Amino acid sequence: MLKIIGTSHIAKQSIREVTEMMESWKPDIVAVELDRGRLQGLLHPQKTKMRLSDIGRVGLKGWLFAQLGAWGEKKMGKTVGVSPGQDMLAAVKIARQQKIPIALIDQDISVTLRRFSKELTWKEKGRFAMDILSSVFSKKKQEFDLRTVPSQEVIDGMIKQVRYRYPNVYKVLITERNVFMARQLAKLMHDNPDKKILALIGAGHKQDIKELLTTRSK
Repeated sequence: MLKIIGTSHIAKQSIREVTEMMESWKPDIVAVELDRGRLQGLLHPQKTKMRLSDIGRVGLKGWLFAQLGAWGEKKMGKTVGVSPGQDMLAAVKIARQQKIPIALIDQDISVTLRRFSKELTWKEKGRFAMDILSSVFSKKKQEFDLRTVPSQEVIDGMIKQVRYRYPNVYKVLITERNVFMARQLAKLMHDNPDKKILALIGAGHKQDIKELLTTRSK
């Protein structure tokens, strides 16, 4: 049996939902949207920061994107008082305390960043620059409360925007990872048919992964 929770990595609501589900549903396996490197980054943030020497491993564009993404998440996290990734970390800590097996189902971050470096086009880089500048000077208010998980309508709108403006970014960061995670979950279910599996993934991935799993089961 598989249960999927869509989370926001900086929302206190997600931390509460994860904690409550872990305690009430009592899963046999906990699957999290992490790879080994990102898990170590949550457990030991000071020891696992990306360095200049990592450019050769992930590519310049992937390295810059990782730095920008980390800065953006940290900035939003400060706004709501939650460090990025605390939803996943809460699940990992409870699972360790209760000796529940943990499955890391996301693609290796190095692979994702290398793919990002390879696929990002000049047009998308220009759009990145324009969007960053416009966000800095824009006075437009947030469309949703960062302390909660966005509604499916808001998520769909944001994903549609990314897919339109950054098709290659969408392919690398969303489509390819959704396929990877769906395969990992399908294998987990196949190998553990009698186990309760709780999967914790970003809310933006949830719908596509559920559809991929449904298609595979037919």
